[in-house]
Amino acid sequence: MKRVLSAVLMIALATSLFVSCGGGAQGAEFIMNNGAEPATLDPSNISGVPEHHIYMALFDGLVTYDPKTSLAAPGVAESWSTSADGLTVTFKLRKSTWSDGTPITAQTVVDSWLRTLHPDTAAEYAYMVNMVVKGAEAYNTGGGAASDVAIRALDDYTFQVDLLGPMPYAVDMMAHYAFAILPMHVIAEKGTEWIKPENMVSNGAFVLQEWKPQESLTVVKNTKYWDAKNVKLSKITFLPIEDQLTAYNKFKAGEIDWASGVPLDLIDEVKLRPDYQGNPQVATYYYIFNMTREPFKDVRVRKALTMALDMQELVDKVLKGGQIPANGLVPAMAGYTPVDGNPFNPEEAKRLLADAGYPNGKGFPETTLLYNTNEGHKKIAEWAQESWKQNLGITTISLDNKEWGTFLDIRQNLHDFDFCRAGWVGDYLDPNTFLDMFLANSGLNDGLYNSPAYDELVRLAATQSGAERMESLRQAETIMITDDQHVIPFYHYVNQDLIDLSKWDGWYPNPLGSHPWKYIAPKE
Repeated sequence: MKRVLSAVLMIALATSLFVSCGGGAQGAEFIMNNGAEPATLDPSNISGVPEHHIYMALFDGLVTYDPKTSLAAPGVAESWSTSADGLTVTFKLRKSTWSDGTPITAQTVVDSWLRTLHPDTAAEYAYMVNMVVKGAEAYNTGGGAASDVAIRALDDYTFQVDLLGPMPYAVDMMAHYAFAILPMHVIAEKGTEWIKPENMVSNGAFVLQEWKPQESLTVVKNTKYWDAKNVKLSKITFLPIEDQLTAYNKFKAGEIDWASGVPLDLIDEVKLRPDYQGNPQVATYYYIFNMTREPFKDVRVRKALTMALDMQELVDKVLKGGQIPANGLVPAMAGYTPVDGNPFNPEEAKRLLADAGYPNGKGFPETTLLYNTNEGHKKIAEWAQESWKQNLGITTISLDNKEWGTFLDIRQNLHDFDFCRAGWVGDYLDPNTFLDMFLANSGLNDGLYNSPAYDELVRLAATQSGAERMESLRQAETIMITDDQHVIPFYHYVNQDLIDLSKWDGWYPNPLGSHPWKYIAPKE
C-alpha cells in the first residue's frame, strides 16, 4: 500500500539534527524503514521482526544483545552468575526506573514473566520461557500455579531463576522479548490501552512519542534510561513501507538512514553500493505445510513438492544475494552438523506424487500458497509455482498475498491456510531456537505439527550438554525434516541492509541481525 507522509514528517525526513524533547540536548535523528505496520507494541504479544525493532528501542530486559556478537550483554541486570550445577541463575539488578520514575525491582521481573506466562495472555512466545524455566510450562498451559514457576525476588535487586537443565544458552535467550520486563503498574491501571502513546511508559533507551498507523511511529530519547548519557540518538522514526523498491528509492534520496532488505530486481545494482551491508545470518526461509489439510496430510505429497524445487537455482538465478541453499532448517553452527533432508530430485518427486495418487499432477486438488505482501516473497512463490508445474505437472496451486497483520492472524491464530511462507531468525545462537517452535504445544507451531518422538528428543536435549545434546537435536530435526517433511527449507539468509557506515557508528554486522539502538550514533 502506498504511504503518504505528512508535511511535518517530510520536513523531519530532511532534517539530520534536532533539539531533543528530553532535556534540550542536541542529538541525531534516525529514520528506518521497518517493512510493515507493527501488529502490536505489547512485548507479551509481539511476534515479528518489525515489532522486534521497535521493542529494542523501548525496552530493556534483564539482558540485551551485544551489538557485535549477538550474545547477552547487561541490561537491567548489571551482572549474573550461574550455580555450579548449571541449574540456577542469579541476576543482580541495577537501580533503574521506568520513564515515569517508577522503580524497577526484582519483583517487577517476576510479575512481568508471570503475566507473559498467564494462559489468558495467550503469548505465542511463552513457549520459549517454558523451554528453560522450571514450572513455567505447567502454569502456562493451565496445569500449575504461578507459585510453581521457579522465579523469585530474593530482595529488591536480586532476581533468581531455576532452569530445567544445564542450559548454557539460557541467558542469551533472555534478551528476547519473551522475557520482557513490563510496566505492571501501568498495565494494572490501563489494561490493553497501556500501549497507547499517552499511556505507555518504557525502560529502554527511548520512549514512544507518536504512532500514526500506516504512516510512522516515532520514539524519542528516554532521559530516565539507566545509560542515557551514552545514547546519542534523540529520535527514531520507523516507517512501515512494505514495497522494497519504494524504500530503496527513499534511501537513495537520503530520506531513510537504514533500509532492511533490498529489491530483488535491483540486487546486482545494490550489491555494488558502498552502503550495502551483506553478511551471513542465522536464519532460514521456508514453507510450512498445514498438517490438517489435504493433500498435505500425505507425507509423499510433502516430499514431492520439496524435492521438485532446485534451491541452488533459486539462490543463483532469482535471489542472487549470496544466500545458502538449504535442505534442513538449522544452519551450520558450532558443534552441530546440518541434516541431509530431501534434496532436489525431480524423478523421485514424480514417483512420490504418483504413489500418492497424482501421476503427472493429474487430480491434484486446488490448493493455495499464502505469503505476506513483499516483492521478494512474490517472486519466490512464482518460482516455486512454476517449478511444480514444470517438474510435477501441478497446475492447481494458486498464490495469495496478505498484508502483514492479516497474514500473521491467518497463519498463527486461525491456522487457516493450506501452506504458507515463513522465515525464522534465530533468537540466540543455538540449534534449539529453530526446533522448539515445532513442539506440539508451542504457540508458534503454525502448521500444527505433532510428533511425540520429535517432542521427546527436543525435551531430552534440554537436560543434556555437549555432543550428546547436539545429537539429540539433530535426531529431532531428522524426524521433522527428512522423515516427516513438515516444512520446505529454501535457504539460509544473509543480512541485506542499506546503511551508510561512513556516517553511522555502532551498527555492526552480526549473526542474528540484531542492532540495539542505544549504540547507534553519528560518526564524529
